[in-house]
Amino acid sequence: MEEEQDPQLPSFDFKPFMVHKVNAVNQALDSAVPLRDPVKIHEAMRYSLLAGGKRVRPILCLAACDLVGGKESMVMPAACALEMIHTMSLVHDDLPCMDNDDLRRGKPTNHKIYGEDIAVLAGDALLAFSFEHIAVSTVGVTPDRIVRAIGELAKSIGAEGLAAGQVVDISSEGLTNVGLDHLEFIHVHKTAPLLEAAAILGAILGGGRDEDVEKLRKFARNIGLLFQVVDDILDVTKSSKELGKTAGKDLVADKVTYPKLMGINKSKEFVEKLKSDALELLQGFDPEKSAPLIALANYIAYRQN
Repeated sequence: MEEEQDPQLPSFDFKPFMVHKVNAVNQALDSAVPLRDPVKIHEAMRYSLLAGGKRVRPILCLAACDLVGGKESMVMPAACALEMIHTMSLVHDDLPCMDNDDLRRGKPTNHKIYGEDIAVLAGDALLAFSFEHIAVSTVGVTPDRIVRAIGELAKSIGAEGLAAGQVVDISSEGLTNVGLDHLEFIHVHKTAPLLEAAAILGAILGGGRDEDVEKLRKFARNIGLLFQVVDDILDVTKSSKELGKTAGKDLVADKVTYPKLMGINKSKEFVEKLKSDALELLQGFDPEKSAPLIALANYIAYRQN
């Protein structure tokens, strides 16, 4: 019997791939949001948008587009839009009325520099512009696919998606009887929607078939949950300096986390299960084109910050 190739084998060099894609995304973001009037709000938008970060969502979007045979130019505006929305959610998340955080990626949070009023408006502006950018700057894609992509994106961040996760997360603080289903609801709605949207938008705009879009939706859902479980584990096991953000804040806020409900070892086993479920969904695609997504799943599972 022919031996199956181990997806862990280093046949694909992930680091240069990441560096190349991150640079491409950063350049695209820089030119998408130039410093213009009114300067203050654009400055605040750029401060958080260009503050570094792993760019996992845009890269997932680019890789999904490539997987279904699309070109990078078809999907770069959508990849940037995802990062704008992700940035908006972080800026709003850090506000005193939400998580009240002073540090993000090792730097003062947006409202610490620009004030709460500008931070709220900068987040709003990034959100609005993300949709404008997809609608206006996407090239080489049929209008019906662009409209479909915009619909998917809007759904993933509204009251059924990102916002739902935030609400349930906030109202769960300090509750003692929160079970795994409830925690999974929070995470499926808080972290997964944008990763899911990233994969789906890449597939839709790249010209993928409906069944490819659905496979990538499930892949991204697993990746999204994986991302959050790893985040929970890191919050317990790493220092603020290692993370570049406030460590241990989940414990202080009395938040429900996977390590708290399952313990560290069971959480790590869950990470392995989610990763293998995700990788299974990529079988049947061209192995060369799925290599970046396999590597991305491994990267998310084994990241240290």
